[in-house]
Parts: sequence; C-alpha cells; structure tokens
Amino acid sequence: MDELDLTAAESKATYEEIKEYVLEHTGLKVSSLYIAQVKQKCGIIERVNYNPPKSENSRQPKCPPEKEKAIKDALEHFRMI
Repeated sequence: MDELDLTAAESKATYEEIKEYVLEHTGLKVSSLYIAQVKQKCGIIERVNYNPPKSENSRQPKCPPEKEKAIKDALEHFRMI
C-alpha cells in the first residue's frame, strides 16, 4: 500500500484538531457550532443531531466569513473536503 493512501477513518480530524489547526494558522478561535455549520455546508453530515433546538424559531449565531474560510482551509488540510 502506498504511504499516501489514507483510509476514511485516518482522514477524519476531530473538532479539537480542527480548532487547534485554525488557532495555530490564523489566530482565530472557532467553536464546535461553527465547525458543524461549515461541515454541513460542505456536505459532511456525520450523524443526526440528538440535541435539536427547543423551538423552530430559535436563532443560532452564523459563522463569520473569515472563520468559515479558516475552517474550510483546515478541512482541506485534513483531506476531509
């Protein structure tokens, strides 16, 4: 097997690894919510959300564009997108 071949499990980074990568490379702190939003935008859906909002109208903060770009860069670095 080639050294560069990765299995699906090996190519997935944890939320903490993504947070650390973004902090080291951009100095931005990102939340798990922002990472989840960006992953969903990129079509990475891992599982059903078992902790849904209490009401349909609940407002969640949206990921700012600069943090979204930093998270996408991290996902590309970890070969998730």
